[in-house]
Amino acid sequence: MNAVPPLLDHLVLATPDLAATVADFTRRTGVTPEPGGVHLGLGTRNHLVGLGGRRYLEILGPDPEQPEPAGPRPFGVDRLTEPRTLTWAISPPDLDTAITAARARGYDPGPVRPMSRRTPDGTLLRWRLTDGTSGDPSGLVPFLIDWGDSRHPADSGLPVTPLLELRATVPDPEAVRGPLAALDTELALTTGPAALTFTVDTPKGPVTFG
Repeated sequence: MNAVPPLLDHLVLATPDLAATVADFTRRTGVTPEPGGVHLGLGTRNHLVGLGGRRYLEILGPDPEQPEPAGPRPFGVDRLTEPRTLTWAISPPDLDTAITAARARGYDPGPVRPMSRRTPDGTLLRWRLTDGTSGDPSGLVPFLIDWGDSRHPADSGLPVTPLLELRATVPDPEAVRGPLAALDTELALTTGPAALTFTVDTPKGPVTFG
């Protein structure tokens, strides 16, 4: 079992208070996440930290400078009372082929939808992703993402805290292992309440976030 899952693209650490969570990450690690950009119309924005290689951490929360969105904010941010690592994404070599293969193996990653965000320098990033909720309310089965022609966030000179390990607990590990195998990835699983934790290497030593 790999400490870092194959095909990992990014982790999503969601929070009801983005500024406070970014400050806490900085205090605990000695590394300051960089502003990533704004999800226009969705009411969220993010800060980013590289995790080594083509991987990164997305710290996502409400954007106080946007009006209230028409619908719920992504990743259930509106329901959070504290920061939580909610889910993760993988980036297969070919998104559509990976979806077809997963469905043939008995797992449907869900529909694909386009998204975008504007970076602080004005660049518009566009990508496609699966909805990441099909048959998996726990968030432990990753969603799939394809950055297309856009610059990958990890290639934009982010500060880096190398990812040492990603682990999860789940009430029924076997129910998650099947979808993971269908997506050609894996995750260290133990029995317990559904939760994701990750450990990064930092100037202050290894630090774990839940």
